[in-house]
Amino acid sequence: MQRMLEGLIKFRQKDFEEHKNLFDKLKRRQEPHTLFIACSDSRVMPEMITKSLPGELFVVRNIANIVPPYKETHQDYVATTSAIEYAVKSLKVENIVVCGHSNCGGCASIYLPDEILNNLPDTKKWLELAQNVKKRVMGHMEDKDDEYMREWLTEQINILEQIKHLLTYPYIKEKYLNKEINIYGFYYMIETGEVFIFNYENGVFELSN
Repeated sequence: MQRMLEGLIKFRQKDFEEHKNLFDKLKRRQEPHTLFIACSDSRVMPEMITKSLPGELFVVRNIANIVPPYKETHQDYVATTSAIEYAVKSLKVENIVVCGHSNCGGCASIYLPDEILNNLPDTKKWLELAQNVKKRVMGHMEDKDDEYMREWLTEQINILEQIKHLLTYPYIKEKYLNKEINIYGFYYMIETGEVFIFNYENGVFELSN
């Protein structure tokens, strides 16, 4: 906590002063160009990875960067879907990025036995949204015991599954088909700093940096 308190002081004295004019412009409104859907993992920092300034990214974070499939509901408290709705309909972002990453604990958790997940009931319920990812991964794997390959495949297929979910939202699908919004899949390697972006034409993640 002491480091955080010292960081607050350094931010106010250095970073804020450096971008003082920008913060003044942002005081009454925001116009982010991108909705960035990322994992809550503490090692993933969207603004640092993309070198974005305040006001550029509208960030949504949750376990395993999951996008719930669209459904009409006004009864549930839907944090992720309401943020997506607000970013696309109200803020009118031009891009949506789904960013997964290496060594993702959320993706690994979909393979945990019930004895462990039963102690995390809310997490277990949330990860039900990734069960199709698990099925797709196991269908691709020849060696079912290759944990490294399973991890790598799960994290990347999960990104593609969430992009698929995004296109179940009528207002996103319409914009996407009309080329009014772009959707990207990023895969961030924590240990190397590399970011791979999914190439729709080739069907593979390609190194971007």
